[in-house]
Amino acid sequence: MGCVYGKCCCTYKTSSDGEADPPSNGGGRRRGINRTDGRDHHVLTEDVIGTIDVPSCHLRLRYAFLTQRGFYPDSPERENQDCFCIKSHINDDPNLHFFGVFDGHGQFGAQCAQFVEKRLIEVLSGDHSLADDPVKAYNSAFLRVNSELHESEVDDSMSGTTAITAIVSGDTLFVANVGDSRAVIAVRNEGGGVIAEDLSSDQTPFRKDEYERVRMCGARVLSVDQVEGIKDPNIQHWGNEESDDEGDPPRLWVQNGMYPGTAFTRSVGDSAAEAIGVIAVPEVRVVKILPDHLFFVVASDGVFEFLSSQTVVNMVAEFSDPRDACSAIAAESYRLWLEHENRTDDITIIIVHIQDLPSSGGRAIGRISGNNFKTSPLKAEKGSAERTIFSGSEIHSPRRGSSSELQSAVDRSPARVAPSPTHRSS
Repeated sequence: MGCVYGKCCCTYKTSSDGEADPPSNGGGRRRGINRTDGRDHHVLTEDVIGTIDVPSCHLRLRYAFLTQRGFYPDSPERENQDCFCIKSHINDDPNLHFFGVFDGHGQFGAQCAQFVEKRLIEVLSGDHSLADDPVKAYNSAFLRVNSELHESEVDDSMSGTTAITAIVSGDTLFVANVGDSRAVIAVRNEGGGVIAEDLSSDQTPFRKDEYERVRMCGARVLSVDQVEGIKDPNIQHWGNEESDDEGDPPRLWVQNGMYPGTAFTRSVGDSAAEAIGVIAVPEVRVVKILPDHLFFVVASDGVFEFLSSQTVVNMVAEFSDPRDACSAIAAESYRLWLEHENRTDDITIIIVHIQDLPSSGGRAIGRISGNNFKTSPLKAEKGSAERTIFSGSEIHSPRRGSSSELQSAVDRSPARVAPSPTHRSS
């Protein structure tokens, strides 16, 4: 959801008939966004697949990731502020692996996200307690990286990043969240359906505990309309995020100023917002990986702004190849953003299939085969590397400064590159 200045200041150029001109994206096909002309440079995506074995529990992780730069009509060259990191075999431990997504915000959000993406895994890797006590290591690492960001050359006074990360330690999943990005795991139920179970809770003023905490720290909690005097500022009944049909969520403001306007209550960086309770302390959830766990998803709020956790899980379950699922989710997210607003957020998603986990009878389960599962009813919507490290943001969305050969190829081809073997045009 980001800071107010990243969301409320974008308008389309107006056409001759007075209507706003949306970007041409071919309607957003199910398996990827179709680029129809040379204007849509913001749509380029990249996705990669890999596998990681976890020998201590005979578990295999098959993953794919995708990052897509958002569309901002007033800032067509705006860089992708999302980052991600996948690191296997932390400290050469074959049973310790890391997945993370970082969603920057503010003027220097991209630099903040890149700093945290790089330093968080370095600090975690240097903590000798990581394998024995990931929760302790997570808490220490986030606080240290937050302090380092404040002291770095990156201006984080009004910029920062959320972080949603997952560590697989043998047969246990440790998920640490700071902000409003999200992780979710798919659970197979007795009826053969797939149920979404959130591995994190969005840290926003919609949560009563977070609302009360930041208020105690001196924050004003108001929507943009309340700050501008359009609505009564004394109304403090927010309901929940899913009921925010108007797209004007509660935000945090200092007592006598019009900043920072963050729609989340925790963040790494944001030194000015720390004074009113925006903290870098993660919430960590520990989950034992069971045979009924099929896959987990780690993604920025560019995905979850308009898609519920259950919808995302249903979409992943439709595809045997996680690359196809990444593309489908990005395309649907993109379509919904343009349906509700005049821009799209950056979109980053990591999908990890859990495979080869033996059941009590020794049968390998936890495999996804497209359309083999009954998807659950949708909630109401708001409208192979052995020792591998992947990380990226703008590297997967080249801008117009790229070579003419690359740009020509981009203009001729659909957004989705390196299609999976199962990919077919639709």
